[in-house]
Amino acid sequence: MALADIFGEVIAAYSRTDAIADGALIDVTEAAAARGFKVPVALTRAVYADCVQWTAADTERKKLYQQEDGRLADVLSMARIAIRTNHRDVQRVVFRVCRVPNAGKSRDAQTIKLAMTIGPGDDLEPVITIMRPEED
Repeated sequence: MALADIFGEVIAAYSRTDAIADGALIDVTEAAAARGFKVPVALTRAVYADCVQWTAADTERKKLYQQEDGRLADVLSMARIAIRTNHRDVQRVVFRVCRVPNAGKSRDAQTIKLAMTIGPGDDLEPVITIMRPEED
């Protein structure tokens, strides 16, 4: 018996590809591959906005220079360390990242928690998504 026999035809589907196309997920697979990831990686819009995004206005307001690619490297490096140090076979890992928030005036780095999940992509291939713990 097929699922369609039980639940009926699918009315609507929202794929990972759709989420990347509309900006709900930010594909960082290329940068992640350069840091040893073997599967596609995406960040949620909220994680990207808080932990990676840095504009000229942020630099001017805080009088602190940061680069988005360096901020992304920090997130991916901490995620990679979390994968290596987690010896259990789990699909969700919580880890910490220290970043200067781009909101407000504070120039002090703050530590926040992020969550990383591995699950099936659109074609059932393994993919990683990095999100806020409450976004799961």
